[in-house]
Parts: sequence; structure tokens; C-alpha cells
Amino acid sequence: MYGMNVHQAVIDAKEKESGITIHFVNEEYDKGSVIFQASCPVDAKDTPESLAAKIHELEYKHFPVVMEKLILNKNV
Repeated sequence: MYGMNVHQAVIDAKEKESGITIHFVNEEYDKGSVIFQASCPVDAKDTPESLAAKIHELEYKHFPVVMEKLILNKNV
């Protein structure tokens, strides 16, 4: 599952949180070791588009920092 389908599934399941996982890539899809996770609340009024915007904010905030730490060999 990918794209707006994921966000719609989260809303349909009435989840209270959604988020991002940054992980290493291996031979299996989404099965690499987790490097970092962050979450955000899912509000009753969220749409797939508004939830996607929240997720993108998490990505913009955390991805560069996590990648820099990995490149510089610092603890994440």
C-alpha cells in the first residue's frame, strides 16, 4: 500500500496517530532495520490530503537531520 491509500486506511481505521519510519533498505520491502520514527496525531477532521501534509512535515523536519547524523557517523 502506498500514497493516499495509506492515509485513507489510517483514517478508516480511526487510528489516533500516524507517522514516518526511516529505515535501512534491504531485499524485502519495508523490512530494513529502523533508524528513526516520528508520529503526529490523526484528527477526526483529517482527510487523506491533510494527513499527507502532516506526514510530509515530519519528513521535511527529520529526514535531513537523520541523514546528516548517519553520514557523520553520529548517534541518531
